[in-house]
Amino acid sequence: MGDTWRRFRRDRLALAGLVVIFIFAAAALFAPVIAPYNPSEQFFDGLTLEGSPLPPGWRFWFGTDTNGRDQFSRLVYGAQTSLLIGIVANGIAVAVGTALGLVAGYLRGWSGAAIMRLTDLMMAFPPLLLAIALAAILKPGLNIVILVIALVNWVQIARVIYTETVSLSEREYIEAARALGAGNARILLRHLLPHLIPTVIVYATLGIATTVLLEAMLSFLGRGVQPPTPAWGMMIFESQSYFLNAPWLVFIPGAAILILALAFNLVGDGLRDALDPTQRGRG
Repeated sequence: MGDTWRRFRRDRLALAGLVVIFIFAAAALFAPVIAPYNPSEQFFDGLTLEGSPLPPGWRFWFGTDTNGRDQFSRLVYGAQTSLLIGIVANGIAVAVGTALGLVAGYLRGWSGAAIMRLTDLMMAFPPLLLAIALAAILKPGLNIVILVIALVNWVQIARVIYTETVSLSEREYIEAARALGAGNARILLRHLLPHLIPTVIVYATLGIATTVLLEAMLSFLGRGVQPPTPAWGMMIFESQSYFLNAPWLVFIPGAAILILALAFNLVGDGLRDALDPTQRGRG
């Protein structure tokens, strides 16, 4: 781990991404302290006399939305939604994909073929369309969005883990473990899974960025987190008609989505280089 950290911290972009993630995580964790107002509170003086949102100012730092609510408070609480869905939904997807790919790659035969044919079937559908279809069938809500995104995103890592497991299963140390009487569970957990941990870590980090973007798209299309829960995609959807008159309502949550997704991608790229064994001894 010390060697990995030394290689990781040489990547300044990855370190910058890590700092950004910590800032967003701290904002989400301490949202009740940071946010000056309740995100659902509508202010009588939160709109102009014509009924338009207020621009950014000393009282409402990021202005108000179409209902007279403080945009900064909603943005901070929206970070809770995005990070919660990103981490939990992607964690479930990574766990399911790793388990299925590991079992299919080691056992092979009819069981492994059945798992991979299911994976191929899921990959045949565009992720966004599949997520919209599942969200339309199920009742929209936070838990449903997490479940839908997990059901959509597990297939990519399952395919990667399957390929690496097939390659590892043919190594001599696996044959030696079988010869010594090790069971399938021991080989999977003690001899194969530890070698896959770097791949899992990298894909788990990169997958959070994809999950954040997918959640924002679902919320924008009205199939994600439902009001009054703040969500960045829903904030853009509610403000799209004011794009010309109040562009901050669209640009600010859009920038938050972009920055957070970019930060996770930078950290994922840095971890991939740091965990690559071919990089050891270089520099």
